[in-house]
Amino acid sequence: AALGCELVWATTWMADANECVAPWLGLPPLPVMAWPEDSAEDDAAGLHWKTRALVDRAAGRPFVWVDDEITATDRAWVKSHHAGRALLHRVDPRHGLTNADFAAVAEWLDGL
Repeated sequence: AALGCELVWATTWMADANECVAPWLGLPPLPVMAWPEDSAEDDAAGLHWKTRALVDRAAGRPFVWVDDEITATDRAWVKSHHAGRALLHRVDPRHGLTNADFAAVAEWLDGL
């Protein structure tokens, strides 16, 4: 792949992302994350329900997570539970993905 990484959908849109979002972004169909049940432990800690599953999937490999719900709690948890590099990039939900977001991710990937 031109990115030098595995690209997957980590969205509640699930497979619909391949039909609705991928064409708009010029992407081919991508694998979709399987999500676990919500965790009361994560909720109590203020951790996003996606965080553990994404770290598990990364399995120590570098990863990028782009989302509009990423918090400092998620960043701290990833830093202390993931041995590889990680970019948790928060997108402004009022604007969606912008050229600046794509540039930030590309710059991070170039640094791998």
